[in-house]
Amino acid sequence: MPRCDTLIRNARVLDGTGAESVSMDVAIRNDRICEIGRSLDYEAPESIDADGLVLAPGFIDVHTHDDTAVIRTPSMLPKISQGVTTVIVGNCGISATPVALRGEPPDPMNLLGGAEDFRYPTFATYLDAIRVAQPAVNVGVLIGHTALRNNHMDRLDRAATEAEVEAMQEQLREALDGGALGLSSGLAYLSAYAASTEEVLALAKPLEAAGAVYTTHMRTETDGILDAMREAFEVGRLSHVPVIVSHLKCAGIANWGRGGEVLHALEVARTSQPAGCDCYPYAAGSSTLDLRQVDERVRITITWSTPHPEVAGQYLAQIAEHWQMSQLNAARQLQPAGAIYHSISEDDMRQILRHSATMIGSDGLPNDPRPHPRLWGTFPRVLGRYSRDEGLFSLPEAIHKMTGLPAQRFGLAKRGLIRKDYHADLVLFDPETIIDMATFSDPIRPAHGIAAVWVNGVLSYTIDGATGSRGGRFLPRGESSWIQ
Repeated sequence: MPRCDTLIRNARVLDGTGAESVSMDVAIRNDRICEIGRSLDYEAPESIDADGLVLAPGFIDVHTHDDTAVIRTPSMLPKISQGVTTVIVGNCGISATPVALRGEPPDPMNLLGGAEDFRYPTFATYLDAIRVAQPAVNVGVLIGHTALRNNHMDRLDRAATEAEVEAMQEQLREALDGGALGLSSGLAYLSAYAASTEEVLALAKPLEAAGAVYTTHMRTETDGILDAMREAFEVGRLSHVPVIVSHLKCAGIANWGRGGEVLHALEVARTSQPAGCDCYPYAAGSSTLDLRQVDERVRITITWSTPHPEVAGQYLAQIAEHWQMSQLNAARQLQPAGAIYHSISEDDMRQILRHSATMIGSDGLPNDPRPHPRLWGTFPRVLGRYSRDEGLFSLPEAIHKMTGLPAQRFGLAKRGLIRKDYHADLVLFDPETIIDMATFSDPIRPAHGIAAVWVNGVLSYTIDGATGSRGGRFLPRGESSWIQ
């Protein structure tokens, strides 16, 4: 009788392709799926009767800011507890590597931590730190445009010179040679807003030869969003690389109802170039406190403030009233700070979430003392609220958005599907009970319904919590097979 390490019996297997479930057994040997079939006859020291629970590929969180968290807190409980087995870091133009600071990290790089957290001047030093930490989840890495600007520019409120761009390109090529997935930008932030389209395009040029991707927190997500989308797609088209629009949304009350218009622009682009997006399942965003986003019609929650830490968790309106000043002036006094902006239409968000080009990304901020609930709840919320309860899309479609689709787009070799010889990143869950428990008032709560999570064959999480065993590793870029 053949042997394996783990045998999962009687599971409803959703393989990550979008196909309907099939009742199967799955055998794991070392870090791989060694066999899939009905009534497998294997000798295994660990045998689990799934009893009809769903077995899916481990979820891939395509939009995270876990760059320093995977090293500082390698247990990665906010992610492993919701079935996430891979995180993609370095989004929105901010990455922990390669970075050499000349003081405190500029906004929004401070979302990743303080100056002491930026200890990785080269891509290789960051990979070494991941190997030493051995986090509970796999890590794919994007290189941040703002991080590169920080390394080579005396100030960030201007466009880069030709020499500065060449220096940034050299660092980017070094990281791509080391397996980085691509380049990210955060053009909406003041630390990159002055960058010209030509600067971004020059940095996107090395991506083509590497088979890498360009992801972007666009120049604006409010009134001028269509122009920002045109710029993003132009960068991809002229550099011959796929474009992924980060956390696609119509922000600001004046833009509510424009979801169809925005998706039409995406669909038009997809007729001539590889383009897609990610989305989180909440009608509120979170980032640093930006004076440009202060709108008294929008509920804004302060998540942290360096000069006034005592106000964390309070609404900006409450703080302004207590201080007897406008919300804008109060925001000035709170900076640097973090905020949650309830500035998105639920209907627009649902429309974007259900689109076939949309992947799932949490955009969670692990350093926030009072984080947006998406950090702990994104994936179970998609499966429980939006798939099961509201029927926004089928369960196989939901799983595809968070497994097979991102693995193919980012070139994560032998990940994202349940296939023989694929890496054993797996999540077992109850489709009838899975749901997010984190809320805006109580955001640090693990989800319900996750029965077991394996990362590279290592049982890392069960219904009783984290096992203490961690199987995560750095995932170098493989060959992407872009699907529209």
